[in-house]
This record gives sequence, structure tokens and C-alpha cells, in this order.
Amino acid sequence: MPNYRIIVDLSDRTLYLLDGEQVVHSYPVGIGKMLTVTPTGDYKIINKQLNPGGPFGALWMGLSKPHYGIHGTNDPSSIGHEVSHGCIRMQNKDVLALSALVPVGTEVTIRP
Repeated sequence: MPNYRIIVDLSDRTLYLLDGEQVVHSYPVGIGKMLTVTPTGDYKIINKQLNPGGPFGALWMGLSKPHYGIHGTNDPSSIGHEVSHGCIRMQNKDVLALSALVPVGTEVTIRP
């Protein structure tokens, strides 16, 4: 049984999926812009919603910090940039693949 956790590294705009201490996948992400930075800290995924609508793409995974989450996008060109209101933005295919692996309750660390 895998022991998954997520690390989001804001400096390289990459989300890493780890099984224990081993990186098993990495995905490019869009992060918060200067005025609405992505909050650093330790959180958990508390819910998932398919097709949430609007700018959230194919899937929303809410974090234990209210109003923040990991989600898809309706603007794939934004990935890799400081563009969001603080959320972690992923390609739709990537957020769907990640969601299929990680259950609600997965630990998420966002580091500078």
C-alpha cells in the first residue's frame, strides 16, 4: 500500500508526489501571483469535486486551508507561471491522474 504525500515547491513551480521519501511523479504547476501568493505550510486534502466549473478545470481538491486547493485549469498556458489567486493550478490531465492516486486525507506540504 503506497504512503503518498504531496510537496509543492513554489521556487520551481512543481508538484511532487512522493511514496514515503521517493518521488514517484512530478508535475508543473501554476501558483499564486505576487498579490495573492500561495500559502506555505502543511495541509491535507479534505475534499474532491469533479467538474467544479469556471476556472477550476476538470477537478478540484480542496485543502485544509479554506478557499485553497489543487485544481485543473481552463487556461493550460498558465501552467508554470505566477497566475492564480493562491491555488495550485495543474493541467487537467495531470490533476485527474494525481487525484486517482491520492485519497482525501493526503498530506500536502507547500514550501517556498
